[in-house]
Amino acid sequence: MKLLHIDSSALGANSVSRELTAAIVARWQDNMPGLEVTYRDLDNNPLPHLTGQVLAKADPAVAEAGELAIQQFLESDVLVIGAPMYNFSVPSTLKAWIDRVAVAGRTFRYTEAGPQGLAGGKKVVIASARGSIHGDNAPTDFQEAYLRQVFGFLGITDIEFIRAEGIGYGPQQRTDAISGALAAIPAPLLQAA
Repeated sequence: MKLLHIDSSALGANSVSRELTAAIVARWQDNMPGLEVTYRDLDNNPLPHLTGQVLAKADPAVAEAGELAIQQFLESDVLVIGAPMYNFSVPSTLKAWIDRVAVAGRTFRYTEAGPQGLAGGKKVVIASARGSIHGDNAPTDFQEAYLRQVFGFLGITDIEFIRAEGIGYGPQQRTDAISGALAAIPAPLLQAA
């Protein structure tokens, strides 16, 4: 079984989403002997944003990095993604990665009946960290709704969020939010992956 671990926070050691993804991956490793983990740090090694030059594959190194990103995605059974909320959405580095894996003909296609996801059968666990409190389905949440839509479009329906909210409200709220999120991390189910 292959797990792709992605972090996108720009906060390094101070990142709540990085702390959560590390705990989630550790839980999977403890429960799944032989789990193969691939790690991508989109802050330290970002993919260039999608441009005409990138689409034209004008730079072979950039084209190779994009191909590696989609191969890692396609080969994974489980994705653990650190997605902090930045300005009500996701970090631009995570969006740049999504732009590399949402590729017509490889992870989705258009049919006469509409779009069809081609990347189903995966599990996605998203560590969501938010400075404020938004709750479920809040009109200010363009983060979780966006990620559900993107992965659903690609055919992935097994999506789970581990959320730490209100971490910007003060040290005690931060501690409580992290503790609550860590406690919410379930043990992986063999049938889920």
